[in-house]
Amino acid sequence: MLPLQLAISNRYKRLANPVAETHKVFRALQACGVFPISAGELSVAFVTDTLIRQVHQDFMGIPTVTDVITFPADVAMGSAGEIIVSVDQARSRADEWSVSFSHELSLYLVHGWLHLAGYDDRTRADQLAMRRAEEQAFGVLDQACAGNHFQLNGAD
Repeated sequence: MLPLQLAISNRYKRLANPVAETHKVFRALQACGVFPISAGELSVAFVTDTLIRQVHQDFMGIPTVTDVITFPADVAMGSAGEIIVSVDQARSRADEWSVSFSHELSLYLVHGWLHLAGYDDRTRADQLAMRRAEEQAFGVLDQACAGNHFQLNGAD
């Protein structure tokens, strides 16, 4: 297994210490060996809709909110990639789809990891392959008891 270092930034005030659970999610995905990514530092940022909208505009020219943005690895720089996750989107979509907040947030982490592993979702066929890989990845997380413990603090 290639070395992977995680750099986690929680820029969402109400997200209760996501570091340990994020480590569990990515260590389980790495250990399974099914979805390999580059060695190096994997940066993860938990942000608001406002911040992810700005990143989406600045780097992709799209002035809308999205759930997760993934930047590819730069092996020469020692980067395994970067995943930026909107906690606001996880909150609202979890309610909308009647799933737990933790599951939805884990889905965004898995989705970002899969992009780093070479999956895409631009065409219908790619989207179907991504959904199958997400389901397989959640099987890995279930086996590792990972991805079920993300929590929010306090009231709005």
